[in-house]
Amino acid sequence: MVATDQALIERVAAQGCRDSFSTLVERHQSDLRYSLRQMTGWDEALADDLAQETFIKAFQAIASYKSNAKFSSWLYRIAYNQMVSHYRLARNREISGIDETVAKVAERKLGGDYAEHELHQDLARAMQQLPTQQRMVIHLYLHRQLTHQEICTIMQIPLGTVKTCINRGRATLRELLSSWQNEDLA
Repeated sequence: MVATDQALIERVAAQGCRDSFSTLVERHQSDLRYSLRQMTGWDEALADDLAQETFIKAFQAIASYKSNAKFSSWLYRIAYNQMVSHYRLARNREISGIDETVAKVAERKLGGDYAEHELHQDLARAMQQLPTQQRMVIHLYLHRQLTHQEICTIMQIPLGTVKTCINRGRATLRELLSSWQNEDLA
């Protein structure tokens, strides 16, 4: 029988059961790391560091988890805070887009489909041009397909702000990627 997230959380909170927490990490780390990679411009090392810090903080604070939100939403909130803290500390450094190494890895994974690879790069660069809050909202909404309310919970922002970020982010992405629309119509 497979234990639910809630049952595992209760074991971790009550007994400090590391095996139960390990199971939670296994269930959620892949999606969390992927999201953080997107949010950090495909900086895999940074995303992995942020994910690790997220799980450490989650383990330390698991007793404060309230089951009124999904566990994954709670994790994303911690991850978002970790990312914001990182960028606050690194404010003087420029946040880079996709570097050459990541582009080569992406190209290999795409099996040489150059147009798809270019679109992927252009989308990642366009996402990096969005303000951090807007980029996170767009990612959670379009990529993770979370509801507006789940995004409000994760980011602790009002519903109106979430909707505004989605609308403005989509408009900016449409504008930044307009050359792709024109090519498809030609």
